Amino acid sequence: MTPGPGGAAILRRSIQVTCSASVGFYTFLYGLQQPVAALYALFTPISLGLLSTIPGTGRQQAWITLRTLPFGVAFVALGTALAVSTAAAVAGMLIVGFLLGFTVVAGPRTAGPAPGLQLLYILACFPPYAPQTLGGRLTGVAVGVVLLSLCQVFVLSGPPATSYRIVLADALETAAAAAVDPARVSVARLRDLSEGMRLSQVSPGERPTGPGRRDRALAQAGAAVRRVVDQLASRSTTSVPPDAASRTDRSSAALRERVARTCEDTGAALRAGERPPTADALDSAIRQFQAERIRRAADPGESGADTDVLRRQAAELTLAESTWIAVTAVGVSAAGRRTSPLRPRELFWYADLPTTQLWARRIVGNVTYRSVWFQNAVRVACGLAIARLVAGTLDLAHGFWVLLAVLTLGRTTIGATWRAVRQAMIGNLVGAVAAGALLIALGRHLDAYAVLLVPGMLIAFALGPRLGVAYAQGLFTLVVSLAFAQITPTSWRLSEARIVDVVTGSVIGLLCGLLAWPAGARREVRRTMADLLRSCGTLVPATVEALLAPSEALLAPSAAAPAPPATLPTLRHLRLAESAYAQFRSEPPTAWEGAQADWHGVLIVAYHTVLGAQRLPCFEAPLTEVPPDARAWVRGTAAELTTDAGRIATYFTADERPAPGRSPPGPPLPEHHPALPPLIDLEVWLTDIDHQLARIEDSVGPKA
Repeated sequence: MTPGPGGAAILRRSIQVTCSASVGFYTFLYGLQQPVAALYALFTPISLGLLSTIPGTGRQQAWITLRTLPFGVAFVALGTALAVSTAAAVAGMLIVGFLLGFTVVAGPRTAGPAPGLQLLYILACFPPYAPQTLGGRLTGVAVGVVLLSLCQVFVLSGPPATSYRIVLADALETAAAAAVDPARVSVARLRDLSEGMRLSQVSPGERPTGPGRRDRALAQAGAAVRRVVDQLASRSTTSVPPDAASRTDRSSAALRERVARTCEDTGAALRAGERPPTADALDSAIRQFQAERIRRAADPGESGADTDVLRRQAAELTLAESTWIAVTAVGVSAAGRRTSPLRPRELFWYADLPTTQLWARRIVGNVTYRSVWFQNAVRVACGLAIARLVAGTLDLAHGFWVLLAVLTLGRTTIGATWRAVRQAMIGNLVGAVAAGALLIALGRHLDAYAVLLVPGMLIAFALGPRLGVAYAQGLFTLVVSLAFAQITPTSWRLSEARIVDVVTGSVIGLLCGLLAWPAGARREVRRTMADLLRSCGTLVPATVEALLAPSEALLAPSAAAPAPPATLPTLRHLRLAESAYAQFRSEPPTAWEGAQADWHGVLIVAYHTVLGAQRLPCFEAPLTEVPPDARAWVRGTAAELTTDAGRIATYFTADERPAPGRSPPGPPLPEHHPALPPLIDLEVWLTDIDHQLARIEDSVGPKA
């Protein structure tokens, strides 16, 4: 679960929003006598600064806020035009609600301002239909955006966030030191670095989660660097006999030195903002190491023919290949689109695609009812459209509060929505009583409302997020009453109207939550994880056949060569499973959550399977003259893993415990053969998948 903003960040944001909103509001209302512009100058900073979650600090937030100005102007103009009738406004609300809700597929920098833009459209699409006020509305929005941006830069902008490139640089430089001398870096330090590279631990504004080429390359580099760090940590905790260690070191010293030098040079380039070095030298070292490994394995008198030594060398080779992937991906992120295709293409499939096609892949991949992002967008759009229909049909005095309640109180599960609604009703009731008493006491003394508005906003925006939904709703009711009392003659009935509208919106939100995926991601995570496991099970034998193709060609020259394993379908399932798992971990726990399977373990086995399917056919020497018993072991093991993955997936979807008696792969390959090193690497990959599937199966229990 991503942690929310701390107390200092909330206080900073409340001061920025209060300053920008009050300056625009007072200037237009009392200086220029333009109440319409004043209203939009007030609500624009509130919507973009408080209701939205714009990532980054200081200049980053200001730049994102300024980029929303054209969209804010467009949505206000559209809402003003569609307010001509309830039907047009409802149709617009349905489309705009879905589009803004679905922007989450583009990452936090794009999706952050979406709730604020949603509120601006809601505010504009309500009666009265007044196209003559469009100029004042757009002026208020523009001034509000500019003022908020200035405050984000100059008013308590906060400390700068650590960029993801610096995170990568720290990890690479530490990995270089650990590769040269494992004693120089503790295992705890390596584990901490690996944990810090998780995207949930990175500032939202720095997370490479967008669909573009640079973000995809940085995300791939981060995953590869994390594998390098984890492999170094595992190697540091593995005890190796001294004689075996010396043999392995003699055969691997040059490769390990090249890995360390490449990590150090790439980390220094990232830290300095310079063009990173290419991975050509490391690629040559990998191929030279593998050729020497195969040569030594072919000679029974060489220590390289020892199976244990070959398995340790497989770990060294995997470390070097992960480093090669990381450095190449960093180069793609720095260079942008390549002028020539990268080889192997399957590893860097995105490097030569146009940006529009990359966006289309991300969008199309999530236009499915299995995507929690799609589900949430549909839920929000339907709730807002129904709320607009009810508010327009019943002619509620302040109907936009109905939609605001749907927008702010809706949650991904019906239980969480009910808890938020229950607290909001209590808070609004108390706030309405306090606001009504204040309106009765002050009457039409506008100067008193003007004096109270600024401290009221500061208290509401600073304490509301810290104290919970009830306090936030109650304090916001007071702020709204103080603002509207200065724009138009207001009585205590304003508080009554707010209570009615909030209750109406809460009921609509509850109904939408009950009818549209009420369990949130709990059921979806089971479906997507099952699909992911089945896809991994299909990928394993395809990879095996691609590796055995050279030896099969010698036995049957006329046989058609199998196609290389296609990892893109599995990567699509992985993306859906990751989003479902992320939402699942962010939702409140239930009584039966502890009985769930090891979902994170499923993601790990998927990463391992995809990496092997991409890595083994690209880096390994061709498998020729494979002995029949080795070929049978590899194919039999792949078939068993496919069966195991399918059986576990069936439990996820059918809620039936996997049948007992799974048979693990047989003993490791015993053959001494010229093709043994690639077979050992394949054996290590298959055995690791089997161990991970066993851990997942052990975590599965009957649902409470």
